[in-house]
Amino acid sequence: MALAPRLELRQSQQLVMTPQLQQAIKLLQLSNIELTEYVDQQLEENPFLESAKDAGEPDRAAAEGGAEPKSSRDGAERAEPRASEAAAADAPDAQDAPDTDSLDMTRADAHARAEDGIDASFDEDGAVRMGGDEPTAGYQTNEWAGLGEKRNGFDDDRQVGERHTSEISLREHLNDQLKVATSDPQALFVGAYIIDLIDDAGYFRDDVADVAARLGTESDAVEETLRLIQTFEPIGVGARGLKECLSLQLKDRDRLDPAMRAFVDNIELLAKADLKGLMQATKSDEDDVRDMIAEVRALNPKPGYAYGGELVQIVTPDVFVLKDADGGWKVELNNDTLPRVLVNKHYYAKVSKDKAAEKDASYVQEQFANASWLAKSLDQRARTILKVAEEIVRQQDAFLAYGVKHLRPLNLRAVADAIEMHESTVSRVTSNKYIATPRGIFELKYFFTASISSKSGGEAHSAEAVRHRIKELVAAETPDAVLSDDKLVELLGQDGIEIARRTVAKYRETLGIPSSVQRRRAALRAAI
Repeated sequence: MALAPRLELRQSQQLVMTPQLQQAIKLLQLSNIELTEYVDQQLEENPFLESAKDAGEPDRAAAEGGAEPKSSRDGAERAEPRASEAAAADAPDAQDAPDTDSLDMTRADAHARAEDGIDASFDEDGAVRMGGDEPTAGYQTNEWAGLGEKRNGFDDDRQVGERHTSEISLREHLNDQLKVATSDPQALFVGAYIIDLIDDAGYFRDDVADVAARLGTESDAVEETLRLIQTFEPIGVGARGLKECLSLQLKDRDRLDPAMRAFVDNIELLAKADLKGLMQATKSDEDDVRDMIAEVRALNPKPGYAYGGELVQIVTPDVFVLKDADGGWKVELNNDTLPRVLVNKHYYAKVSKDKAAEKDASYVQEQFANASWLAKSLDQRARTILKVAEEIVRQQDAFLAYGVKHLRPLNLRAVADAIEMHESTVSRVTSNKYIATPRGIFELKYFFTASISSKSGGEAHSAEAVRHRIKELVAAETPDAVLSDDKLVELLGQDGIEIARRTVAKYRETLGIPSSVQRRRAALRAAI
């Protein structure tokens, strides 16, 4: 067959994501902090966007009464409602808000799938407050503020995510002591550098020679400054290891005699519960060794923790779950985490009336369309989060009422099918989102767990519930009857849970529970 050039006409379908749709999908998976930063950036770039706080949005009564708020832009007075409607009619048609179907266009992008589970069915008892306030006159606004009552926490006025910080950090405490201990400029410089290298536990993990090389000084100068810091409070700070930390504290108590020094040098024998080995190393009898053990256990192996470290970022929940008066559950959005934006149509009408160049007119239309789209996207995002959270609460009603033992198996598909969304949308909604319940604050993904089949053929068990049961069994064991993994499998089988030994071992490791051999050794050490 001869090769020859020819023209062909083919028809094909291709999924194309518009920039607006990409923005809507991006907003879904942002956390509340990331969303605030993004909105703040848009407020700076778009002249038609205003923050609800900056705009001085009137209350609902004023809006219903026809009160005309003053514009916060250029001090211009509000136009009459008819003028604003006319301006809005002349405005370019902004694309419609990304509804559920449009967000679900990316079915091929369903990258996040949970492990298989079964669908749990409960009657929906919770009440979700829908229907928001009337929009502000002259503004297009995102309406999510009406989703749920405007509240900040639980009915008992508990503050969720309250921050607890220490008055002074370890580094500040050490630097204050350094300024008093020496006036030598070199020692102050080297000491400040060493203090920056001390971790929150109080240990100096770096090498003296490396520090000296970086600072261009002698190792002896660094060593001398380090020894000075090791005399500071808390005693034991600046140690390069556990043995040195304990030795510093014993030396401060004048208890670092040769026998005690030998005990500290062989501290690993204490971890093995080798009492005879310690007696040989210290050349002491059993009573003396037991006294040494008691003294060492009274020391602080991590002295730095007595002071504040770096500030911990406390999780702020996106959704609240509250007990309703009828015995069900009420799901509410945390309005404090959702930025509110307004689209100033009056300012757009004023700018559009000017005889601007074609380039300027195109810029004005583009920015107004982007502002309208962002307001609608934020509204749709809030509604989608609430819808997903409501379905999760409905399916995990038993967990909220009775605890983790009753956590049901759940996957993305079960929630997606119930609310008629795609799994990828549910996955994005539950990423970096947290829900505050009467049982604590959890990530939304916490409620998606694999299923463990039941021996009796009944309802399957949640993997998280099985892990909780393993934790309970280990906590209840006695030192003379430590449970092996095989024994845990047997006990779980008595509860109707069919599970393999390797799965028990995996769950035990994820819970941070040592093996039965390690737990038995720990029990022997505690008995010494």
